[in-house]
Amino acid sequence: MVTAPEDLLWARGLHYEHEGSPALLDVSVGVREGEIVSVTGPRGSGKSTLLGCLSGRLVPGRGEVWFDGVPVHGLTASARERLRRGRFGWVGSEPHLLPELTVWENAALPLLLSGTGRREARRRAGEWLDRLDVGEFARSRPGALLHAQRQRVAIARALAHSPTVVFADEPTARLHQGERTRVLRTLTTAARSHRITVVLASHDARVAGVADRSVMLVDGRRVGAEAPSDAPATAGRTAGKPGSEGRAPCSLST
Repeated sequence: MVTAPEDLLWARGLHYEHEGSPALLDVSVGVREGEIVSVTGPRGSGKSTLLGCLSGRLVPGRGEVWFDGVPVHGLTASARERLRRGRFGWVGSEPHLLPELTVWENAALPLLLSGTGRREARRRAGEWLDRLDVGEFARSRPGALLHAQRQRVAIARALAHSPTVVFADEPTARLHQGERTRVLRTLTTAARSHRITVVLASHDARVAGVADRSVMLVDGRRVGAEAPSDAPATAGRTAGKPGSEGRAPCSLST
């Protein structure tokens, strides 16, 4: 694979092993700014490992990962941590909220850890909680919420600090069909309106329908040609410079 000059995030020749078992075998991928890319494939195909390497959570045994001109694969552990806190957001299949914190504190956690004042952090987190229809629970503890509501709080946490890229690893795996559709819609609507790049992994092939492109993995290898989805392209994709259209407000109520 040859990466395009406009790729914001790209990887080349990734190899990774889990306890001696190959998880990625010579995988290459490129993602442009503002693009939503789905990584599909059966369970155990290497999707989560690929997202881990792209986000700096994992260091590949061989290969390169570059983000915005920075060699992620060559950074120290502390530098990768700073990159993840400042530029990346993460949503997994489980919300992993801290039970001792309120909902707004959980959503604001990346901001608070970066030194943002509590008032400003609460304001920014509250805006996303409202957009995701869980603002009324801002002062509640996570245990008072349903699982689907906690997952929306996790999405707010991933978006509140205005990341450049959000990695979503099976974010709808434990949700029923109706809530699954809603979570995908809220995440992708937020990404498109704020020009946030999203890399979305799922074994559910229907998830590819919300993305601009789909990449398939089987047994740790990338297979087939890139498949464009039926999802509309982001508004800024054909405009001159990335982000020149500005950030539009969005309402995610359904």
